[in-house]
Amino acid sequence: MAYAIRGAVTDDAAEISRVVLAALHETNSRDYGPETIARIAGGFTLEAIAAQIAARQVFVALDSDRILGTASRDGRVVRAVFVAPEAQGRGIGRCLMGEVDRAARAAGVTTLTLQSSLTAVGFYARLGFRATREHRHGEERTVVMERDVPTTA
Repeated sequence: MAYAIRGAVTDDAAEISRVVLAALHETNSRDYGPETIARIAGGFTLEAIAAQIAARQVFVALDSDRILGTASRDGRVVRAVFVAPEAQGRGIGRCLMGEVDRAARAAGVTTLTLQSSLTAVGFYARLGFRATREHRHGEERTVVMERDVPTTA
C-alpha cells in the first residue's frame, strides 16, 4: 500500500506526538522500562515537536488525512522514526525512510547515521544499516547504526 509522505507543519505536532507516545508506550516498552520510556516521552511534547519541525526536516506518513508515522533528518542523522502501533508492519516506516533517503541525496549527504532503539534494530538492518557501536544513557541502551545513502530510489 502506498502512503502519502509530506513535510510536517507545526499544526501536525499534536498528531505526531500521539503517534510517538503510542509507539513508545506500546512498542518500545517491550525493551525499555517505564522510567526510560517516561524520560524519552518528555522529548516529544507539542512544544518539543514544534521545535523539531522548525529545526530539521520532519516528514509524516498519511493514510487519507490521518498521520500514521513520522521520521526526520538532521543533516546526516536520522531521528525520531515512529509508526503508530496499529499501523506497524504495513511498510510505513520503509516509505518514510525512502523519503529521508531522497532528502539526503538532494542535500548531498552520502552517509546516514542513527541511534536505534533495541526495538528497531532489525527494521534498520533490513534497510541496510549496520551497527557500529552501542550507546548507553543510564539504563537506556541504543545501537548506533549507519549506511550509505542509496544512489537511486
